[in-house]
Amino acid sequence: MTDLGLQSKRRGKALKHVDRFVAPRATVDERLAAGKALRDTLPREHHATYRPSPGREDPVRILELQNATRLPQLVPVRNARMLESPFAFLRGSAAVMAADLAPAPATGVQVQACGDMHVANFGAYASAERRLVFGINDFDETFPGPWEWDLKRLAASAAVVARNLGGKDQAAADAARQISRSYRQHIREYARMGHLETWYTTIDEKDVLAAVSEESRRRGEKVLAKARQRTNIQVLEKMANLVDDQHRIVEQRPFIVRETHTEQGQPVYEALDDFLQSYLESLGRDRRGLLERYQIIDVARKVVGVGSVGTRCWVILLKGIDDGDPLFLQVKEAQASVLQPHAPHAAPIDNEGHRVVAGQRLIQGSPDIFLGWGELGGVQFYVRQLRDMKGGTEFRDGRTDLVTLPDYCHLCGWALALAHAKSGDAAMIAGYVGKSEVLDDALAAFSLAYADQTERDYQALVQAAKSGRVEVAQGRA
Repeated sequence: MTDLGLQSKRRGKALKHVDRFVAPRATVDERLAAGKALRDTLPREHHATYRPSPGREDPVRILELQNATRLPQLVPVRNARMLESPFAFLRGSAAVMAADLAPAPATGVQVQACGDMHVANFGAYASAERRLVFGINDFDETFPGPWEWDLKRLAASAAVVARNLGGKDQAAADAARQISRSYRQHIREYARMGHLETWYTTIDEKDVLAAVSEESRRRGEKVLAKARQRTNIQVLEKMANLVDDQHRIVEQRPFIVRETHTEQGQPVYEALDDFLQSYLESLGRDRRGLLERYQIIDVARKVVGVGSVGTRCWVILLKGIDDGDPLFLQVKEAQASVLQPHAPHAAPIDNEGHRVVAGQRLIQGSPDIFLGWGELGGVQFYVRQLRDMKGGTEFRDGRTDLVTLPDYCHLCGWALALAHAKSGDAAMIAGYVGKSEVLDDALAAFSLAYADQTERDYQALVQAAKSGRVEVAQGRA
């Protein structure tokens, strides 16, 4: 091809890219109408139905397949944590529910889905400007997918929690209904927001306290006050001791373990140096320059979460100008999203840690300044600060009850709507969900049915533990 021909071809490609930006866009009203028209294809009432698929795979088998990719010595800890309650089982079995949701009809409107949406995956955290905001705080499974998958899993988790707190079916249905109602109302608000306004929008602590009852406000203020205290200094005091005038992470086997070599036999500090070179490339030059001022002091392997137990996770303690300037980074393995097998036409993933980080940046709104990714020994990781002004709600030991659960569900539905508005077409979704309570009632019915399924699956794991099919850690897990 001649130089003139190459130039013409390049101009043609450039014009195609320009066309993407100059092409007319549908108006908000047109997109609302298009979303409403989707009800003709998939009536909202149809979301009420949950029936196990013919030949539904054994849920314990799904968990066993996941465990095969994890550190074998920690699999019994994962099993023990999932056996604490049906809600703990739900938290750890995102892969099971993804397989159950995938065959269900959906509108076809895609978002950047969280992939593991449940009521314990929300909380307060610090924005880059050091303000406390409320939102989704776990993105390990994030992947493009139908908005319905996140909303259904979140609503079902609310029903399971309500039962876990001693509520009957009415309380469980009301909790699920509150999730749907809040999501529906807020997605309609975001539908008419400008793109930049939506991008910059957060749910800050004033928004949270203004949206809840007096009782919930009192509890919320305690959670927020505790979050403000969870700085790197507080983590240092809790996780480290002075040894020979140097801070060292305290071991708590098998949950926090200092190891000298990686699984591949490489000295840990040598491996960390290799990893950090990979990780630094994922950061902007400003964040890279900031991090390079710190010195690594100690590193330990740490067990985290419920569903994540058994994945590789490291905590790195770094020091700035002195011992009063610590930084804790969490280096966490990123495996393939549980949604990926159900999205066959998705683009290839270059690095699972990159997938997590890109998804979090897209839908969280105020992500950690040190959020990045890298690779070590063929294992892909993402990095974030450990407990940087983070706070959340626990659904046991009286820390949450049926009185304050509706307020909390309202906040969760709100935060999910904001996440979906940042990554998807809020107007299309809003047009479909509508102003009435039709979808709320449908999701309440679905959630009760799926809560029943969760309890059956939980009992399957209980029986697997009793028979010796799965090993369970003894004592505190």
